[in-house]
Amino acid sequence: MNRAVIQTNKAPAAIGTYSQAVKIGNTVYLSGQIGLDPASMQLVDGIDAQIVQVFENLKAVIEESGATLQDIAKLNIFLTDLGHFALVNEMMARYFTQPYPARAAIGVASLPRGAMVEMDGIVVTAS
Repeated sequence: MNRAVIQTNKAPAAIGTYSQAVKIGNTVYLSGQIGLDPASMQLVDGIDAQIVQVFENLKAVIEESGATLQDIAKLNIFLTDLGHFALVNEMMARYFTQPYPARAAIGVASLPRGAMVEMDGIVVTAS
C-alpha cells in the first residue's frame, strides 16, 4: 500500500521528528496542531485565536491531502483547561456540519510551546 507524506506551507512546519500528516490508502493520519501561525511560527494569543488557528492549520493540511474538514472521521482535542470545552464546541460548529466526526476531548497538564489547545485526527477520503 502506498504511503505518502502530506506537507504544506499553509500550516506550521513540523517542530520535531514528525510529518504534518501521512496518507496510507484512503486514510490520512493528522499530526497534532497547536495554534502556531504558519508564517511566523509563533503561538497566537488567547484561547479563541488558538482554537481558530488550530482548525485553520488542520484544514490546510487536510486540503493538501485532497480532502476537506468534513472528511475527518475522528478528532482528538487536548485542552489544558477543560473549562474551554464549550468554546471548542462553539468554534467547531463554525467549521463542521452534521454528521460531525467522532471526537474525544482530553484535559492535559501542558502542551508544546505553552499552547492551550492541540488537535489531531484521522481523515478518510474517497480515494
